Amino acid sequence: MIFYQVGFLLFLFFFLLFVLGQILHNNSIVDVGWGTGFVLIALYTYFLLPEPSFKNTIAVLLVGLWGLRLAFHVAKRNWKKPEDYRYAAMRERWGTKYVSLKAFFKVYMTQMILMYIIALPIISINSSTYPSLQTMDIIGMFVWLIGYFFEVVGDKQLATFISQPKNKGKLMTQGLWSTTRHPNYFGEATMWWGLFLLSLHSTYAFITLLSPVTITFLLLFVSGVPLLEKKYKDRPDFMEYKKRTSIFIPWFPKR
Repeated sequence: MIFYQVGFLLFLFFFLLFVLGQILHNNSIVDVGWGTGFVLIALYTYFLLPEPSFKNTIAVLLVGLWGLRLAFHVAKRNWKKPEDYRYAAMRERWGTKYVSLKAFFKVYMTQMILMYIIALPIISINSSTYPSLQTMDIIGMFVWLIGYFFEVVGDKQLATFISQPKNKGKLMTQGLWSTTRHPNYFGEATMWWGLFLLSLHSTYAFITLLSPVTITFLLLFVSGVPLLEKKYKDRPDFMEYKKRTSIFIPWFPKR
């Protein structure tokens, strides 16, 4: 029953995002909803439990910490700016017929389905309560913290770099960005691997592997790394950076 309820909740959430996106004529709003939607799922499933355990509480706090920070970060980045180039490019490809309908299915409903799959660990964790934390739970939280560190610190380092006029037009290659070309994407994938480990003693653990596999695949091969790397592929400084820096998993830079 919990899986059906979450599905209906997500449909309502993304339908509201769709309406707002059409009013604003800006489908980038769905990016702000990405982090927020996971927090909504976490809180909804948590409060369905008659007596949440310490593990349930920890899982919800982890998702809340990540999701709200991400939503705020994206909202701040996009504030008073035009529609993100990815969604603007989609509009061009769609032409002038049934633009809103295409946006509904290709942007909002697609992200709804992906969110449902990626949220499986938190849904599974909050499908029951637990007497105590297990060793794998501790490992899962540690893995999650590593991922959170890379995403938060990576975003902060990039924002600081961009804010300095002397760096205009330059590539960020310092700090965590010297160990991986995409520390924020690595961090996001790692957090979901951590939540997967935290879900291994849950009722529906057998399906939760879909979550980290899906988000890692998307970031590495679909919407994350490929889009950004394509954007910079003709720049000589990026080609040099690419030669010495790991694409995803952090490692020592090559000399």
